[in-house]
Amino acid sequence: MLVAFSVAPSGTGRADGSVHDAVAAAVRVVRDSGLPHRTTSMFTEMEGEWDDVFDVVKRATDAVAPYGSRISLVLKADIRPGHTGELDGKIERLEAAVARQEVEGGLE
Repeated sequence: MLVAFSVAPSGTGRADGSVHDAVAAAVRVVRDSGLPHRTTSMFTEMEGEWDDVFDVVKRATDAVAPYGSRISLVLKADIRPGHTGELDGKIERLEAAVARQEVEGGLE
């Protein structure tokens, strides 16, 4: 399965509203998990088995807890049994489709 998630505290008491230290703590949990992952400006994506992925999400959420009085978690999952390597595979297929459409001159 693929999971895209974003976790951040609120009620941090910081005048600038920054949550980068809390997000860094969550990202460290993901990186230490050993699961395939990528972090972008808004989400972290991971790939793995259900129990493994959700364990990491829980631990990442727990890592954010000390930084604020509340936690916001946004999560989206693509559950496709029997498929692996989709973290990169989906992007590769998308890029191939975009390139094909550019050559063909339009949408199908």
